[in-house]
Amino acid sequence: MGRQMRSDQPLVVHVDQRAEIADALKMVSSRGGQPVLVLVGGAGGMDDDDIHSLEEVFGRAIVPVIEKCHAAVVDGGTDSGVMRAVGRARSKARAAFLLVGVASRGTVALPGASAVADAATVDKHHTHLLLVPGRKWGDEGPWLADVADVLAGNQRSVTLLVNGGDIAYDDADRSLERGRPVIVLAGTGRAADAIADAAAGRSSDPRALRVAQSSLTRVVPTEDLVALRMAVFEALGVTHRSFATRDQQIDRGKAGT
Repeated sequence: MGRQMRSDQPLVVHVDQRAEIADALKMVSSRGGQPVLVLVGGAGGMDDDDIHSLEEVFGRAIVPVIEKCHAAVVDGGTDSGVMRAVGRARSKARAAFLLVGVASRGTVALPGASAVADAATVDKHHTHLLLVPGRKWGDEGPWLADVADVLAGNQRSVTLLVNGGDIAYDDADRSLERGRPVIVLAGTGRAADAIADAAAGRSSDPRALRVAQSSLTRVVPTEDLVALRMAVFEALGVTHRSFATRDQQIDRGKAGT
């Protein structure tokens, strides 16, 4: 296990075995456990307009909640899709929460390291990046789930699924198997919308049904920021009605302008 850092990049920690995760996270946080939001879903399949819209949603609904809950976010760490959106939203808000990426070593482009042909760059707005074994997209999934578990400790965690393809279904299944609630952001396309359709009885896709039928799954429309905030608050075990009420008034005010 080792680490490296550049001024314009997150702190990179190399992890080779699952037993090393706890020690690796000591380089990330001195806290014994904190609430965690696991962000999974679309990466290369999202265009610039999608990412910009999602950045606005994250900036207004997710970033304030994560800050208020003193939580951390764990995702794939690359400069694409949902990961780019949350990184930009965090930077724009000048938020201080931990934003930890988990990526397979062979799928990201780092100076002096070999990578696959379609390797992704690392999002510079993340605070940390844990590099784990793997050569293809999806290899990081079990590691990401383990990192979230260890980082949370005895605190609660929740998965937010946005857009996404085949890997997003695997990530959702993995969360549900561990008892981690899954919030599906409907209206963001692909896997998220397929799960929302299955929950509403409009689809018989077995992958979508498996996620939709779990008692731990909650579907929230992307335009309902108040519901999204409250879903995250509740999943993380935090009650903060005054904060939600204030934001609801702000959103209603904006709607009337």
